[in-house]
Amino acid sequence: MAWGARKADRVRLENKYPVNLMGVDGTWRRSCVLVDVSVTGARLEVDGSLEILKAQEFFLILSSTGLAFRRCELVRIYGSEVGVRFVADKKSKGRPVTPQ
Repeated sequence: MAWGARKADRVRLENKYPVNLMGVDGTWRRSCVLVDVSVTGARLEVDGSLEILKAQEFFLILSSTGLAFRRCELVRIYGSEVGVRFVADKKSKGRPVTPQ
C-alpha cells in the first residue's frame, strides 16, 4: 500500500508536532513527530531505533500529560518514517447507559 492510498483524507501538518509512541504495557517510549494524520491513521517520523516497533501495537500519545492518545497498529516502516492505523474500540452490545 502506498503512502497516498488511504481511505480517509489526510492533513499534512506544516509545523512539527511532537508526539510519543508508548508500548501497550508501558515498558517503552519513543519520541516522534507527527507528519500527517487522517481519521484512520497517521504518518510519523521516529527518533532513534525502530527496532522496538516490532511490537506491532502501541499507543500514540498526543499530549504531554498522556490524556490524549490513540491505540495504533503498525502498517509500514520506510526509513525513519512509520505508518500507523488507528485501532477502533470494539462496540459494546446492549443499550448504552445514559446519566440521569
